[in-house]
Amino acid sequence: MLNHQGPLSRTFHALADPTRMAIIDRLSRGPASVSELARPLEMSLAAVMQHIQVLELSALVRSEKRGRVRTCSIEPATLLAAQDWIAARRQSWESQLDRLGALLDAEDREHKTGKRKP
Repeated sequence: MLNHQGPLSRTFHALADPTRMAIIDRLSRGPASVSELARPLEMSLAAVMQHIQVLELSALVRSEKRGRVRTCSIEPATLLAAQDWIAARRQSWESQLDRLGALLDAEDREHKTGKRKP
């Protein structure tokens, strides 16, 4: 298997973790401080910071420190790139499933009528 470590791979790797998905879900409602993000999670602040670092390295999240408060916000362009990649594959999958459905429908009609195409 090839080792793809491009931006899209980093995005999907970051999103593969439930904690990071929860952080992204919270940030989709607006910016939040690290302590706000950590509050509902059952882990140390240091562990939350590690998750945030992965999200930053994947360009899903950016953070800014003002005084003693680090505030995180979502990077919509990165999510859009992942969405575009999925949409392109979905279009291909749907096309293949449509062809399969048509083939199965034709075979079903042939079976019901007892007629087979040569």
